[in-house]
Amino acid sequence: MEPYTQTPDDDELLKDRLHQAFDAQIPNFGGYNLVYASGDAGAGGSFVIGFRSQPLELVVAPVDARSYEALEPAISIDLTNVSHMAQLREAGYEFGISTGRVFRFDVSPSPVLFLEDEQGRRSVELLQEDDCREFHAFLEAFMDHLDSIEAAAAQ
Repeated sequence: MEPYTQTPDDDELLKDRLHQAFDAQIPNFGGYNLVYASGDAGAGGSFVIGFRSQPLELVVAPVDARSYEALEPAISIDLTNVSHMAQLREAGYEFGISTGRVFRFDVSPSPVLFLEDEQGRRSVELLQEDDCREFHAFLEAFMDHLDSIEAAAAQ
């Protein structure tokens, strides 16, 4: 693993790179809050996840964990294509969409990621505590909304 030698500007530089990776895939990127997520349970990888309440939507943008370049087109998850959502553990979630695609990932308040610049490649802590808290609240509201739709449909 690369050395852990974080400078005061590293968090902002890393956030800027993650925003660029997301923005490059989304034409209306201005309306999303972003978090970094790491995939697990067969759905490994790194993701930048955009989320917004109006309209209620998640956008999962798979990125390379070292370069932060897009690996494939971002995938929008909203009320028209979500098949299921579940919280697997405190910071872990699973989303399925109508095509059969499933995403499993964790959203940590301070993941350690790679950063490469003129100082070389090193490990850097991404400080996303506030965004992480907002993301968890957003997902709770999204899941509650899905539950209310299912309950209304069952009546």
